[in-house]
Amino acid sequence: MTIGPRSRWLIALGLGGLSATGFAPLHWWPLALIGVAAWMGLVAAAPRLRSALAIGWWFGLGHFIIGNNWIATAFQYQDAMPAWLGWIAVSLLALYLALFPAVAAGLAWRWGRDHAARYLLIFAAAWIIAEWLRASLFTGFAWNPLGVIALDMAGLAQAAALIGTYGVSGLVILAAGGLWLVARREWQAGGAALAVVAVVALALLPKGDGPAKGPLIRVVQPNIGQQDKWREGFEDQNFARLASLSGRRSAEPRLLLWPEAAVPEYLEEGRVEDRRARARIRRLLGPRDIILTGGTALEWGKDGYAAGARNSLFAMDASGRMLARYDKAHLVPYGEYLPMRPILSAIGLSRLAPGDLDFWPGPGPKSYALPGFGTVGVQICYEIIFSGQVVDPAARPDFIFNPSNDAWFGPSGPPQHLAQARLRAIEEGLPIIRATPTGISAIIDARGRVVESLPWRTAGAIDGRLPAARAATPFSRAGNVFPLLFAGLLILLVIAHRRIAR
Repeated sequence: MTIGPRSRWLIALGLGGLSATGFAPLHWWPLALIGVAAWMGLVAAAPRLRSALAIGWWFGLGHFIIGNNWIATAFQYQDAMPAWLGWIAVSLLALYLALFPAVAAGLAWRWGRDHAARYLLIFAAAWIIAEWLRASLFTGFAWNPLGVIALDMAGLAQAAALIGTYGVSGLVILAAGGLWLVARREWQAGGAALAVVAVVALALLPKGDGPAKGPLIRVVQPNIGQQDKWREGFEDQNFARLASLSGRRSAEPRLLLWPEAAVPEYLEEGRVEDRRARARIRRLLGPRDIILTGGTALEWGKDGYAAGARNSLFAMDASGRMLARYDKAHLVPYGEYLPMRPILSAIGLSRLAPGDLDFWPGPGPKSYALPGFGTVGVQICYEIIFSGQVVDPAARPDFIFNPSNDAWFGPSGPPQHLAQARLRAIEEGLPIIRATPTGISAIIDARGRVVESLPWRTAGAIDGRLPAARAATPFSRAGNVFPLLFAGLLILLVIAHRRIAR
């Protein structure tokens, strides 16, 4: 029976949606592998390159609409926008993102369709390159790389310490392709692909490191929803919740960690309310405590008016002295700044975040010394999803703090965000601490394991010890050079196999 073009497209669309079920919160990774495997078979059977590209694009459309459904929720917090407008935004974004699976499918069909094993190797290499490009072009959108599902596949995700997340995505493609080859009864090639992935997954199973012995930390999750965050008159109530969850002073120094934008006041300004905010925060701290809290900094124009703002992280000690300020570098388009502001504002498309000022980007990853607690690298919210871009290469920190505001993201966004932070911990060999207003806040060790966490939409605090950092991983030294080299190795294997066959 011959399958027509439209039927192939619809099947690819459905398989793309199926492949997204491997992401949190569903974690149905076997179904995701089956979806990818069936899609690879559909691409291989395409009669022409144009058909292969179309099948790849329709697959990507389904994959990204389902995987990015949390974006639709975010639109409901800007002037009570209707839910359907959010789904239009999700679909429009998917129209663009689907180009990357299309490119991977086209390259695999063009250069590997004459031999199933070579096709699989090229597909894996092309997928690695396509994911890297997706995270890099036009400010990048790295959300939900396929390698995230490897967190549920024994120790497979630990390979990110060498080949990064995009390289792990290539291993996931090899696993799915192995299933496809076995279904075709190509036992030798399919079995070899599955065996390689299984050996890596089992060989890299992380071992227990024992209890953490680092400094005392307290992560605060106040469960303040986005609808209450900026409501007039709620400032004191919100601060009271943060203060009550911050706990009592102790004889041992504590590192207190609050979420992104936890403090609405401008902590570095001289207004009465800003000085009062610093004073009431200081009263929560013991003599050797330090607090890390998200807030906003203003940038002033020559005319004396505020010209822009920074999404910042402030480190303050018990005397009220500012030890450090980090400014978010990788800003969210349409969320923290509005491209083509005069045009889009005129037609009513103001950015999702409240306020009239656009945020300005900071200089990039930096490390800061915190007396008694080592050095911290900071990545605010969305920044943590960018593989290879989260640590200052000139000053490797002892841990990364990832304050975030996931209150926008519905039930799917927070666990997906947490999963991507876990991959950064594995890649860099560093513990990551997440503090969010509504969850999921967590302590993640240097092997990407969640030591402790607070569930979504739950108020509470985590008292724990800072996990130890591992030695610098190969990936932390070279970044995304290694996944691209892995892709190159797969291509070299194809070339070598082709020459041997001749």
